[in-house]
This record gives sequence, C-alpha cells and structure tokens, in this order.
Amino acid sequence: MRRILFLLASLAIFPFLNSCGSTSNGGGGTPPPTASSVTVAPASLSLNKGGMQAFTATVNGTTDQNVFWMIVEATPKTGDSTHGFISTAGVYVAPATLPSPPNVTIKALSVVDPTKSGTATVTLQAGPATSVSITPGSGNVPTFGSMQFIAAVTGNANQLVMWQVNGMTGGGPQTGTISTTGLFKAPNSVPVLMSGNNSGQTTQVVVTAISQADATAADSVLVTIVPPQQNAQGANSPLGVSGGNAKDSSTVSGQTLCCGGTLGALVSRGSNQYILSNNHVLARSDAGTAGTPTVGDPIVQPGLIDNNCSMPPTVATVSQFFNMETGPAPKIDAALAQINTGAVDTAGTILQLSGTTSNPPADGPPHAGSGVAPTVGRTVAKSGRSTGLTCSSIFSIQANISVEYQKGCGTGSVFNVSFTNQVSITNNGFSAEGDSGSLIVTQETADPVALFFAGNPSEAVGNPISDVLNGLADPANPQSKPVIVGTAAHPVAACSLPGPQAATAARLAVQKVPASAETLQRALTVRDAHAAELMAHPEVQAVGVGTSYDNPGDPAILFFVTTGQPRSNLPAQIEGIRTRIVEGDFFSQRGAVSATESATLEESVAPPQLVYPISDAEAARAKTVHAAHADDLMKKAGVQGVGIGSSADASGEAALVIFLIRGVPHDPVPPVIDGLRTRVRESSRFRAGFGDAPARHVCSMPAARKSQPKPASSTPH
Repeated sequence: MRRILFLLASLAIFPFLNSCGSTSNGGGGTPPPTASSVTVAPASLSLNKGGMQAFTATVNGTTDQNVFWMIVEATPKTGDSTHGFISTAGVYVAPATLPSPPNVTIKALSVVDPTKSGTATVTLQAGPATSVSITPGSGNVPTFGSMQFIAAVTGNANQLVMWQVNGMTGGGPQTGTISTTGLFKAPNSVPVLMSGNNSGQTTQVVVTAISQADATAADSVLVTIVPPQQNAQGANSPLGVSGGNAKDSSTVSGQTLCCGGTLGALVSRGSNQYILSNNHVLARSDAGTAGTPTVGDPIVQPGLIDNNCSMPPTVATVSQFFNMETGPAPKIDAALAQINTGAVDTAGTILQLSGTTSNPPADGPPHAGSGVAPTVGRTVAKSGRSTGLTCSSIFSIQANISVEYQKGCGTGSVFNVSFTNQVSITNNGFSAEGDSGSLIVTQETADPVALFFAGNPSEAVGNPISDVLNGLADPANPQSKPVIVGTAAHPVAACSLPGPQAATAARLAVQKVPASAETLQRALTVRDAHAAELMAHPEVQAVGVGTSYDNPGDPAILFFVTTGQPRSNLPAQIEGIRTRIVEGDFFSQRGAVSATESATLEESVAPPQLVYPISDAEAARAKTVHAAHADDLMKKAGVQGVGIGSSADASGEAALVIFLIRGVPHDPVPPVIDGLRTRVRESSRFRAGFGDAPARHVCSMPAARKSQPKPASSTPH
C-alpha cells in the first residue's frame, strides 16, 4: 500500500488518507457518497493543562469515516508546544502551560470531502494546586528505542507519579512500555489503528504521568514511533525501506500530493540486479497517467512522502512491470527497477532482517533463491516503510480477492483487478499503508514467501513469491526469471526478541464474541436432542454449549475431549449449529453441562489459537472444496474473498475462509460446505492502500513528526 502526503501551497503538512485501491466485490467498488457534514464529540469541554482527551468524529452521509485531525490555532496544524498536540486517533494532549487565550479548537476534516468539517472547543484551565510536568515534551522515539522521561511535581511534597501509555499503567507490547522511573521503551513496530476513524493508519502513543498524591494532577506527551525504514539510507542502501517513483505526485486544486511505499528486495536476472516492489509503488499502477511512460522512470529513496514531496536521490530505474489490466492469470502487483551503481547494497540486505540476535535488530539479506510455497500457520516477518520490522503468521492461502486501483497519485482513472491464489497474513499491526512492496519471509529461514500489496486492519495480503518471479520473467527470454539475492538460510532473529514476541502473541490472540442468550438456548435444545449419541464418542468427556471462534457471535456445541485421543468423526455441525472441540487432560464434569459450566471447563485449558497448522491431506481436502465453490461465493453480496485456512473451532482441521465486508448485507454463511468447516472473517474492504477511504482521495501519512520538537536524546535498548 502506498501512502500519500498532501501539501498545501504554504508547505504546512496535512496528512490525509488514500486507499490507492479498494475491493469491488459485493458492491465494494462504488465510492461512498460525498459527506454532508462532520460532527465531533465531545463538542466542548474543560480540560486541565497537561490533560488528555479522546475525540471521535462522525462523517454524516457517507460510509467513509476517515478524517484529518487538526488544532486550528496551532502551527503546524497537528500541534505545537503552545496549544498541544493531536494524534491520528483523535487524542488531544493539552500543553503543560496555559496559552493566551486559554482556548483551542479541535477540527476534524472529512477525507472524502475536505470541504466538510466539524469542530470542538476545549477550554484549558490551571487545574489543581498540585501539578505535573513531563520533560522532554512531545516528540519522536525510534522503534526498538527508548526515552527517559522525567516528571516534576509541584505544589505537593509527594513527588511520586504513576506512568501510563495510552491509559494503561506500564504500557504494553504494541504501544511501548514504561517503567516506574519513566523509562519508555518503544514497541518494535509502529502502532496501527484497528478501528474507528482512520483505521489502518499508523498512530502515536500518549505517555502520561499522574500524581500519586492527587490523581487529578497529570501531564501527557504525544510520542511518535518512527521506524528507521523511513529514513534516507544514503549510498549502498539496504532494502525494506521507504521509496517510490520520482513522478508519483500530482497537483489537485493547487494542492500537491505525493505517494510512496516500500522498496522490498533485491533480485537478479542474468547479469543485472533489480529492486523488487509493487507495480503500484514503482510503476504507478500500470503506467500512471495516460500517455506518460513508466519504463525508464527514476526510483528514489526515501519516497517523496518522506522527503516533504521534494526530490530525493535516485537509486534505480523502472525496467519492467506486470500489467495488471492486460497481463495473464495469475495476476500480480509487481515491478522491477534496475539499480544504479553504488546506490543499493548488492548483497540484498534488508533492514533489521539479520539472523544475528541484537537489540535493535541488525540488517541482513533474506535466503537467496526462489522462495518457498506458503502454508497455513507458518510464521512470517517483513520489513516495511510504515510499521518497520513485524512478525505474524499466515492465516490463509489460495485466496481469491478483487482489488480496485487508481492510476496516478490520488487522481486518475480507476480499474479493478481480480487476484487468485493470494496469501493472507494475520494483520492487527503487521502492516499499514506505506508498507506496500515489502518482502514477506518465513521467520525460521528468511525464505521469501510473498510480496505484500494489499489488506485491511485484520488481514495483510501478498502475491505468492513464485507467481511474482514467474510473472517478471524476461519478456525476450521467458526462461530467464529473477531470483532473490541473499545468503544462506537463517532465522529472522528480531522475531525472537521479547518485544516482538509479545506483540506477535497479542496479534494472534483469538477474540471471543459471546453468542446471544437466544441462540445459546437453541444450541442447548439441539445438544439435548443428541446428547446420548454425542457422549457415545469415546474421546468425549462432556458436551456443553458456548460460542464459535470460526464465526464469532454464533453459538456452538462444545465437545470436551481428551487430549491426544483419536477423534471418532465428531460432527462439524448439528442441525445447523457449529461444533467446537475443547481439548484437555481431565475435565471436572462429565456428561451434558450448562453454558455456565461449559465456561468454567473452558477456563481450565489454554485458549484456542487464531491459526493452527494443517496437514497436507487437510489442505488437499480444502483445495477441492475451494475449487468447487470459490467462484460462486465471490459473486455473493458482501463477500470480498475466499481462501483456505485453519479452523479455530477444531485444531488441525482445515476451513474454507470467507472474507466478508463489514456493514454490507450478506447471506448467512453455512457452518459446513461439502463436509469442510467454514470460517468467517468480517472486516473493512481489502485495499491496495487499506483503510476505509475510496481510491480517489488522498491518504494519511504521519508527517506531523517533522514539525514536533524532538526529545533531547534517544537510545536503543
């Protein structure tokens, strides 16, 4: 996904959101209607100096809820030390001293229609006699870095404070942690908004110190987490870093837009070496504006978006791209740019991908060659411009999806591309806009597995690396295909560090959505009608009811079974009710148990995983069902993808994964199709620049960091 930077003529930096592509299934290709108005809540309030307030915006008349948050009185509009700062999440941090006059105006500007906006008024006040002040103020901390904050308490002899990150005492792995002495340790990757306004965008975190003597006395600072992938790398640049086409900009109504993404990896073909990235990053989505050639275009590092839309150094020249409109199946979003002498590291080094354990992670190349085939549950990693080095797991394979693209940067004609055989990765912060073009590799061997190009906050989507390399064969000699430049197999050591491990665990945690009392009662009725035959299975200790993890919110009949004992054809559904298998050594109750008793038994065992590995036999069974039904399912309203994954209700069993568009009406999904369990993933639309904005509008970029005061020091940890 490219990111777009939006500059006004005054050169003040204004971030907006651009999807740079969206799905078209289930009516998804039609841009949402123009906004009629914007409402900000709360509309007015009083806030102590150093306080914090979260705002939300409702963009009326459209499904696009993306907004640009600004402070009207501040310069730049994202905030200053006099008026406070506001994050992309709409969190306002008040200044430590009162401005004159002591009022600020918070404005939310609609992305889909920038002529529509809403405001809220904040009246700042001195607050209690006890006050807290944090130094240094709002600023930047690199991923894997740290910052020592100091809180000064005045008006009280008790100098002790409680430190929080985003309202959580001590913080957490995805936002960064902070000690009782104020040492902030940044997360390994940049936090990403999962829902609400501007979902799919990277965002800042709020560090707060609260007086232990007077909980009403506090101070907060806004911290921007900045990955080194966004920096200018200089000569012999590693890859996995910011970059893009030097012509990837446009002017709309006097406003300058510029785009960029990630320069993913180095490949060789014959005697030449090339940067591998997406078509929509290097070749401006099939040659950009009509009549403007793309082959021969200069590729720059960093991308225009990280150089204030000014021209950075050229590192390569576009030499080939797969034409997504006219190219044969399987479609890929990929392109090559031949490197300039001395501009790119010829060993294929990718930022933070080393097999040597260090903190921060060292740079290193991937495993050389043609990569490996994706498998469900395999752990993966990537280094990208927006979120940095992240780790996750393959959620599904062979997914069919349809994506909408736009030629040019934030302007130009729109076209749709249907992809097959795609790889989806559990997202939840694995990627964000601007990571397009990142090479996805296996954690254990750094083998290339896919080229990242699209997604939404729940899933990241990549073209299988075999399709990419085959699709970029030499047109004059189809037998000559590019290969990944690298070294011997090695683990991605960064994924074994405590921070990334904790972040990955949080990313892969299963979210339980309780079933309603009414549907649980129906499950109980069905269970009772079949209790005797279900208890006849030798591995079953008890039969209860609860919620399904394959279709969150659906009820399920629960089989409490003995771990390791062979399963005797336990049914995947009974009278339309899903079943779920809960494994344990010994359960305290036997026979038919109530919903409450079922919940107690579940607490005695480990929670289910989001993804389980599946056997080759299970994958083959799922492929047969997928081949028979995927095309028909893709034609149904609200369906944006169909793939092969694992069941969360029955570990080891494959599932037909059906990706639904949140908010779009759809037919009920049957629990089983041709004997195969189904799994439902409902989220926002798949986009080549994911988020909820339509493809024609400009997209967000955390450029405010360029104008915020920088902390006095920053050291890795």
